[in-house]
Amino acid sequence: MGGAQTNLGCLGQLLGLLGFRIHPAATEQLPYRLRDDFLSPAELSFFRVLQLAIGDRWVISCKVNLTDLFFVPRGEGQLSWRNRIDRKHVDFVLCDPATMHPRLGIELDDSSHQREDRQDRDLFVNEVFDAAALRLLRIPAARTYSVSDIAAAIEGEVGQSAAIPPVPPSSKDPICPKCGIPMVQRKATRGANRGGSFWGCSNFPQCREVIRG
Repeated sequence: MGGAQTNLGCLGQLLGLLGFRIHPAATEQLPYRLRDDFLSPAELSFFRVLQLAIGDRWVISCKVNLTDLFFVPRGEGQLSWRNRIDRKHVDFVLCDPATMHPRLGIELDDSSHQREDRQDRDLFVNEVFDAAALRLLRIPAARTYSVSDIAAAIEGEVGQSAAIPPVPPSSKDPICPKCGIPMVQRKATRGANRGGSFWGCSNFPQCREVIRG
């Protein structure tokens, strides 16, 4: 057995000299295991009610990290602000099935949200959603739910989201439709539009919105 490991090590060194790389998984067993509690019993129960309430109108994403939903524009304090939302998640996000654009966050609040530390965390998360103009619906955890009540609450929130006015322009340059900040003019270096100019978001590469012409 020891000889086999030695031979494998020599082979790895030889392949390394030739420019090949052997992933550690090829020589050792990784410790990762699949969780069996991705959704808690309370979350799973509400998820099933949520499916009935929305039908095929929205796509449900579960346990979405806030850094997957929001980003911080470049500038002073960018890393600090990003770290404040890192490792925080929202229980459910409803997305447009055609574009997968997030339309509504949903938090299922159980008794743990009554703790002072959780209330501080919840207040901050509420402010993050408000700052990004994405609605957040909080539903108290319960033994049973009314599908019609959940559907009505969702419809009310999504309707308010659609009514949010756009951010007014702050310069003569085009405004990024996603970030609400001025765009910058760039020249394409590849593709069918090579050599042509276009407007790109100042937050590239975090935001890839462009305006041609």
